[in-house]
Amino acid sequence: MANSNYFKHTLVAVLSLFLSICNISVPAYAADSNLKGIRGSFFDFVDDPWKHVGHEEESARFYPDGLLVLDNGIIKAYGSYSDIASKYPGIEITNIPNRLIVPGFIDGHVHFPQTRVLGMYGLQLLPWLQEWIFPEETKYKDPVYAREGVKQYFDNMLAGGTTTVQDYGTSSRTAVEAFFDEATRRNMRVICGIAGIDRNAPADFITPPDQFYADSKALIEKYHRHGRNLFAITPRFAYGDSPELLAKCQKLHQEFPDCWINTHVSENPTETRNAALEHGCSDYLGCYEKYGLVGPKFTAGHGVWLSNSELDRLAKAGASISFCPNSNTFLGSGLFRLGAATDPAHRVRLTFGTDMGGGNSFSMLNVLNQAYKVGMCNNTMLDGSVDPRWHNDAEAERNKLNAYRAFYSLTLGGAQGLYLDNLIGNFDPGKEADFVVLDWNGGPSAMKWHQSLICDKPTTMKQVEQLLFGVMAVGGDDRAVDETWVMGHQLYKKGASESLATKIGSK
Repeated sequence: MANSNYFKHTLVAVLSLFLSICNISVPAYAADSNLKGIRGSFFDFVDDPWKHVGHEEESARFYPDGLLVLDNGIIKAYGSYSDIASKYPGIEITNIPNRLIVPGFIDGHVHFPQTRVLGMYGLQLLPWLQEWIFPEETKYKDPVYAREGVKQYFDNMLAGGTTTVQDYGTSSRTAVEAFFDEATRRNMRVICGIAGIDRNAPADFITPPDQFYADSKALIEKYHRHGRNLFAITPRFAYGDSPELLAKCQKLHQEFPDCWINTHVSENPTETRNAALEHGCSDYLGCYEKYGLVGPKFTAGHGVWLSNSELDRLAKAGASISFCPNSNTFLGSGLFRLGAATDPAHRVRLTFGTDMGGGNSFSMLNVLNQAYKVGMCNNTMLDGSVDPRWHNDAEAERNKLNAYRAFYSLTLGGAQGLYLDNLIGNFDPGKEADFVVLDWNGGPSAMKWHQSLICDKPTTMKQVEQLLFGVMAVGGDDRAVDETWVMGHQLYKKGASESLATKIGSK
């Protein structure tokens, strides 16, 4: 049998070489590959809709009857079923009718050790950290608690359609190891690090700079680019980081320039003032520029109180902001100026983030629901009706989060913000097959009748746009997520009695 297989594979290899030399193409057959197909209605993006004001549909693709061909979790082909199917006769096809398939959602700003304390009442950022966050994150020093916490976290992420996260980690190395190990088991694309903090926090929570450096270096060597894991050098926030700790971040960045950098900036007015004062800088962003940290693959969470100068410097550096409307409103931090960040004169790369647990939901659809409202408040401030001196029609319009801008920000836009658009973000061949199956009628009891005003099943781009806006504005939570697939495997199905990720991980 072994010799038979050897000769079979040798013959196939020689034949393939001959056909290649002769420039002869043949259809792919399932029997000779790991190919499989997903058939359904697909929607994704090819460009930034903010570049197509008034014609945002030019940034997107829609196939009412589409086919996605996968090869070991990598996209092999994508397009209309009539164009693609004949090239891959015999492959096994999974049909997903009466649903809309979109790329997996990307959460650019989240905290796994805050899973249990999301939505805690009544405090702004700094007292909220002291009252709820530092005590809860300290529990993650216990490996048993950490493993249970990260399991709960990833189960909730998948239920919300999130397939990629950039997470801040925590100061405990053990907890961050548990995070990477669980992500590996589920084969999810993640970015995480040890959150460096050595002041303005409880004594048993802080990490001395030398320990932060040593632990981060060890985890970079253990996890970075192992499977789908990526490491972020993570100064938690400048207000909680000494010059010595930021210098260690600079040293790590110089030694491991391939790593990401993830931090917070200008979230709360008090924090924004204090951080600049403590580091002798004119503004918050300067605290990181001082140590050479701001550039490609740098993400600053929030940016609510960034000046025009800081936005311009972020854009020129190729750095990113993560917009977290749920936590910005829940903690009373303020309204992020989406229209300013998307100004073509200094377009800043963006991700959207739940910021769970300051954000009170795991759902990126819920983030869109709140982001729309933040944008509309900013729109009113700029349309001339409040104070004529603030009147700016172009910026006012850029704050309006239509369905194109919204779902781009969760998919291709989020991937571009994280410098991962070569791997994820849309359905281009060669990318990793992470996707979400949306039930456009999923949501509150009013949802189905509302959506029926548009159509029973979308056949045009306009209908998709209107249904998706209903998903975010009327639904706005994980009830719209029917399935979540990671690298071509279904890891979540709404209503399943047992976590599919758990079953796959036990095989």
